[in-house]
Amino acid sequence: MILSEENAENRDRLESRRIRRRYCPSDRKETTIPDKPPSRKSRSGGTPTMADVAAYAGVGMITVSRVLREPHRVSEALRRVVTDAIRELNYVPNLSARALASTRSGVIGALVPSLTQVVFADVLRGIYDGVDGTELQIQVGNTRYDPLEEERLVGLFLRQKPSAMIVSGINQTANARRMLEQAGCPVVQIMDLSPDPIDRIIGFSHEDAGRRMTEHMIAQGYTRIAFLSGWMNSRSAGRRSGYRKALEAAGLDRPDLVHSISDTSLPHLADKISPATGRPVLEFATPALGRELFRRALAAEPRLDGVFCNNDILALGVLFECLQRGIRVPEDMGIAGFNDLDFMEAAEPSLSSVRTYRYRVGLSAVTTIREQLAGRSPGPRIVDVGTDVMARRSTDRRNMLAIRAARSPSTRR
Repeated sequence: MILSEENAENRDRLESRRIRRRYCPSDRKETTIPDKPPSRKSRSGGTPTMADVAAYAGVGMITVSRVLREPHRVSEALRRVVTDAIRELNYVPNLSARALASTRSGVIGALVPSLTQVVFADVLRGIYDGVDGTELQIQVGNTRYDPLEEERLVGLFLRQKPSAMIVSGINQTANARRMLEQAGCPVVQIMDLSPDPIDRIIGFSHEDAGRRMTEHMIAQGYTRIAFLSGWMNSRSAGRRSGYRKALEAAGLDRPDLVHSISDTSLPHLADKISPATGRPVLEFATPALGRELFRRALAAEPRLDGVFCNNDILALGVLFECLQRGIRVPEDMGIAGFNDLDFMEAAEPSLSSVRTYRYRVGLSAVTTIREQLAGRSPGPRIVDVGTDVMARRSTDRRNMLAIRAARSPSTRR
């Protein structure tokens, strides 16, 4: 018999009162759930089922289903009894069956290009915090900066009928974009901006950030500034574009001072394990790579006086190379990075960087999705969380030169 929402709610109340009388009686001897269930297998001999959980908890299957799908609609006492039964029986919900029985699976698919970079670890932390306390779950896919792998994962995730999708960047293949446009669920692109998002987008302009950091370095008196990108992707290209526009506006553009490295020559992981797929396991940024790119930039322009790095790891490598060579930072060489990881402020000298709000992006993506799933307005389609130029000692050239001039004997005379 199919119960209406109202009848199901009434039955939940009756069952809740019965369970409270059974487990928390106020006027008779207390009875409790046994320390161990009679069997961790179902009565049919297989793995525990929802019916087994319902029988063990002394409730109906609709109540168990509500606890799994909509826990906020079930009393705390009833949730506790059902979740105790689930734990005792080692019951694992069948998400595929739930997806077939309902419109969506209750899973948010999140596709990120790397699981090793702190940048995307911060994004994922925001995403997970966003679903904390809800019935929603996160399923993560690693695209490895490969558009075809992203396309494959989009198809795989959508076949599982997710409640929503979060995808990094705006450079999906035509087929991946088409699948996402037809997904029938909320889709949020993150970590970039576009005037034409698939559904909604939350991020920031890499070009604007690159331009503003370069303008800061120019204002500090640096005139021969190299851009070190390591491996180039679309977001890196945006930062490089902003860098070039700032140099062009100042009449300082030098295309030969842009240094990157191909994905075929990136360093392997330190353990050098070869995966079964044959795909090389690469490090996309290391301090050693930053040192190597800086050496190339110095060879191309011995009078180099500034370096804007595509990420903070490369900037740290440049600082190491300057320390080895006796190059004064910031007087002889300015160094700036991108993302503003924790060690940038802790370095000596402290390193300038573009601060990006990765955690905020991940959290906002889930908040937007939750609003859409609840039928409420999620706000604007395009959300720019912005960036900030964190100017520190590594680019504080004018101030350091003024201090040194004030301390020199000739100035005192």
